[in-house]
Amino acid sequence: MKLRRLPEDFQVEELTQISPDGGPFAFYRLTKTSIGTPEAVNAIVEKWKMQRKRISYGGLKDRHAVTVQHLTIHNGPRKSLRQNSFELEYLGQVRAPFTPADQDGNRFQLVLRDMTADEIQRAEAAIAQVQSTGLPNYFDDQRFGSLGVSDEWIARAWCLGNWERALWLALADPHVNDPSAEKQQKALLRELWGQWPECQQQLDRSSRRSIVTYMSDKVKVGKDPDYRGALARISVDLRGLYLSAFQSALWNRLLTRFQDAVCDPGSLQPFDLLSGRCVFPMNPGTQEIETLLQTELPLPCARIERPEGMIGDLLDEVLKAEQIELREIRVKYPRDSFFSKGLRRAIIRPAGLQCQTSDDDLHPQRRKLTLAFELPRGSYATILVKRLTEVS
Repeated sequence: MKLRRLPEDFQVEELTQISPDGGPFAFYRLTKTSIGTPEAVNAIVEKWKMQRKRISYGGLKDRHAVTVQHLTIHNGPRKSLRQNSFELEYLGQVRAPFTPADQDGNRFQLVLRDMTADEIQRAEAAIAQVQSTGLPNYFDDQRFGSLGVSDEWIARAWCLGNWERALWLALADPHVNDPSAEKQQKALLRELWGQWPECQQQLDRSSRRSIVTYMSDKVKVGKDPDYRGALARISVDLRGLYLSAFQSALWNRLLTRFQDAVCDPGSLQPFDLLSGRCVFPMNPGTQEIETLLQTELPLPCARIERPEGMIGDLLDEVLKAEQIELREIRVKYPRDSFFSKGLRRAIIRPAGLQCQTSDDDLHPQRRKLTLAFELPRGSYATILVKRLTEVS
């Protein structure tokens, strides 16, 4: 099976009830192709020469896709903008910045290609099963792109005040898919870590080198390198990704333990994500389905009270394994970043799930499966794809 063979094979449209009604915030529709949300926002900032903090949006949309989402700019230009990889359409004025709470969900259209007749048959059977049992609401691996080969979470070191380790993980930890130039720069940084003036001289011009320069300047005047201040010089968007990755991994592990506790072990099919072991409920009983569908699990952070009962006990187990306490999952510095607070549904049912099979125009003698469905905000379509294609 092949997904994202073409950008149009993965289409996402953000759903919202927000409409222009006047106010200080310019409201836009952002349609982008094969570019990430942060990159598109950075291009807008550069083109219109504005501060990044004036822009607000509801969340990140896939890079290798065609996506539609919304954003606001405080006192932003009342005009549209077209670039090679995105179009920003001005819709009018609104009273408040656009936030995740303004999303009603996302509408997806996916094309799964290069499939055999047997694979199509299994996927169609799985669709019927998912409509009955629901789908675990896991954060998928896209959420964990900041996790390097060390398998350490940047935000964990950050929360525990291990500033140097957090900075090393953010700047020097290799990733499996690093391009060759990135591999070379990270290797150089690891080799010269702590030798900041020499490191500054040898690194190519980049945001990484700017952070090293900050520490080099400290050392040159006889001061400590100030790892805490250096970490704060990483972009706020990136630091937000570090926090969401760690919190999402903890939540995923809580969901797995919850399903283990509620369901018969024989009804669970294990699979792996970067966050660890996960499970799909294959044939749970009626009562188990109702329990799963009715449960919301908290996003772990110091801003919540420890849950009572079984969920609290399961969360204790998750945090103990990670050697961190609930009260420690908070950002002490800098104060421009924070963990999300809220509840997330354990199990979801894709709305309006439809499928259509046809010959694959890109792969002779093979079939393609086109899916259309809606998911709540923050839910991952790729988890559904895994359920349809990776479970026998």
